[in-house]
Amino acid sequence: MRSLSLNIIITFISLSVFAQYPTGHRTITYQDPARSDRNIETEIYYPAVSAGNNTDVASGQFPILVFGHGFVMSVSSYENIWTVLTPLGYIVALPTTEGGAPNHSEFGKDLAFLISKLQSEGSNASSPFYQKVGTTSAMMGHSMGGGVSFLGCENNTLPTVMVTFAAAVTNPSSTTAAANVTIPTLVISGADDCVAPPDEHQLLMYNALASSCKVYISITNGGHCNFANYNLACTFGEETCNPGGVDITREEQQAITMSFLIPYLDFFLKGVEVSWYEFTDSLTNSTKITHIKNCDIDPSGIAEAKNTEVNIYPNPSTGNLNISLAGDERAFIELSDITGRVILKRETDRQITKLDISTLIQGVYFVKVINANDSHVTRRIIKM
Repeated sequence: MRSLSLNIIITFISLSVFAQYPTGHRTITYQDPARSDRNIETEIYYPAVSAGNNTDVASGQFPILVFGHGFVMSVSSYENIWTVLTPLGYIVALPTTEGGAPNHSEFGKDLAFLISKLQSEGSNASSPFYQKVGTTSAMMGHSMGGGVSFLGCENNTLPTVMVTFAAAVTNPSSTTAAANVTIPTLVISGADDCVAPPDEHQLLMYNALASSCKVYISITNGGHCNFANYNLACTFGEETCNPGGVDITREEQQAITMSFLIPYLDFFLKGVEVSWYEFTDSLTNSTKITHIKNCDIDPSGIAEAKNTEVNIYPNPSTGNLNISLAGDERAFIELSDITGRVILKRETDRQITKLDISTLIQGVYFVKVINANDSHVTRRIIKM
């Protein structure tokens, strides 16, 4: 299971249809003038011309992801976040503040400040990020940082979206703050989290959210600490309430998380509208999660996807691919690789068609379904 899960992550990193960037790194301390020039030391990982410290930012404009760490967890524990997302064209900023006895309110203000500050760096000619910052952003966090994200997004519409992992209730209350969070929100939990049990933490915040587009994902057998890399403090805390551990590997839980997080961010922050269908198809068909979806959004930019109802599962897949079609009319199916080369064509009049992709090498492919009136739908699939 370990190697299979790692393959999922590697596939997303190395075979995404988007450009792949080396990872640059800078440590920058910003001052917040609204709080007596409070110092906010921040580790920033960004798409770069070449990998390394203080290298030049790559050409382009990239969305901002500000990530809040968990209680007494160092930001280095979240290497699994930036090593996946930065090469896909995201700037990931992790403040190191509130690492001891935390002030949740101040930490939430740090996250909100960094969203604003980093976006303003795009118009600052003296900044290394001058003309390299996009207009969209996400506030994210794990455990304490997840709960603090609710505080940072309360009455704050500057972030485009909020995403949390095993969010823990804070003081002041993140549940109370949720009633004033209106931006699209993705709340991800581990079903077997004993540190911040979902019924007492994530679900309370999710239910209180005022957002018109909110999604809750519970990873079956998932734990609290597996959203991050190994951290002694987190592991010790989890072992005190669950000595036997959870029935899922860290790699598998992180791979499942990324399979939802990447298309979610790609849709909301990059405007890749087909990614919304990839995200919602996975919600419906994944056997690794349960979910709640309350979302009024209509990603109507891809008209073709509204003409034919198509579900493809499992995705990612190692062997048989099921293609479920609405209605019983004849349709044509094409499978192509990322270069556009058509690998196979098939005509079908069945509602569920099976494709055997076990002999294909791992990577990204596209399934195109064309119905009788020539309307069509294209879906991205992952072969593990």
